[in-house]
Amino acid sequence: MECVVQGIIETELVEALEILLQGLCGVNKEALRIHELCLKSSPNLGFVASEVRLVCDLEQPEPTWTVRHVGGAMRGAGADQLSVLVRSVLESKASKNVLRLFYTLGYKLEYEQLRVGFSFKFQRGAQITVTVSCVNKIPKLHAVDDAVPVTPGIQLVEVTAPATSETYNEVVQAVSSFSEYLAPLIHLSKPGVSTGVAPTAKTAAASLMSDVKGMKM
Repeated sequence: MECVVQGIIETELVEALEILLQGLCGVNKEALRIHELCLKSSPNLGFVASEVRLVCDLEQPEPTWTVRHVGGAMRGAGADQLSVLVRSVLESKASKNVLRLFYTLGYKLEYEQLRVGFSFKFQRGAQITVTVSCVNKIPKLHAVDDAVPVTPGIQLVEVTAPATSETYNEVVQAVSSFSEYLAPLIHLSKPGVSTGVAPTAKTAAASLMSDVKGMKM
């Protein structure tokens, strides 16, 4: 299972967010450059359409592929009360021939995108990962170098943590508690629930940058 919240931030404020994350996480950031392909099954593969994502980490010396299937979100009155989305996720490492395999199985390419940015991975009540990235569309098949931003001037922020059916309550609490530290800069909510840019973001960023400059003097 996976616990996740998302939000957006203006690109001009990303430096301030990075400084805040560096202080909160206590670890160095990791560069992020992910090529992602979304595939959907043909009708003859089953009664319910299947969607998988092939994810290639281009930051690795030898690009590595992962097959990722995101299942449905947890439902029920209890789940509705949670500020964090809990969903099932299946992942598996794959070889560079994985795209050819899925084409052979009858899957079709829906779209592909390139996410460029950075991430922080740390332990705080759960194994939390924060990613900050510009999401780019790829206009021509596999033409990663021609990618252009989907929403210029806006970047996606995502906080995720793995969980099980026994631990998700604790993980939800950990993700929710950490997200509160980012509240002045960014509103984080369940995927699909748009809260827009935080109205306090520019003021919070200016204050943070001023504090950093004061420490350097």
